[in-house]
Amino acid sequence: MAKNSTSTTQTPEISPRHTRFRLIVRPSPIHRWGVYAEEVIPKGRKVIEYTGERISRRETARRAGRTLNYLFTLDSYWTIDGGVGGSGAEFINHSCTPNCYAWIQKGHILYMAARDILPGEELTVDYRFDPDVPKVPCGCGSTGCRGTINLLKQPKRRKS
Repeated sequence: MAKNSTSTTQTPEISPRHTRFRLIVRPSPIHRWGVYAEEVIPKGRKVIEYTGERISRRETARRAGRTLNYLFTLDSYWTIDGGVGGSGAEFINHSCTPNCYAWIQKGHILYMAARDILPGEELTVDYRFDPDVPKVPCGCGSTGCRGTINLLKQPKRRKS
């Protein structure tokens, strides 16, 4: 079982119950911990489910101020807090050119392989923070880095 991600004294782990692939958590050059593939993961396959405590909008707002949070919006009401009972997916870092994407299916958050992932590669997803919330700098280092975890605000189109 994954250890509680809010602990700073334990090395995080991946819950084998939520993945069919060999994954490991270790320090990341992107941010703190990262999740790495230990075997080939084919494009289009479910990599891991993002799990944790299901919390309401009100509780999400209360927890959002924590220095480290592992909150993932499920829908307009529910959020999953991976910091409480998470599968280890909460340690997958952001990248502007990710190798995984999130797919929400029947109340579950699944991370899917966007391309073939090789052993030793760090798993990444685009967090796609809203452009209207405070900007969070990006440390992904990819050639396509937009400089922020937030999506860039698109200019409004003029009506003709």
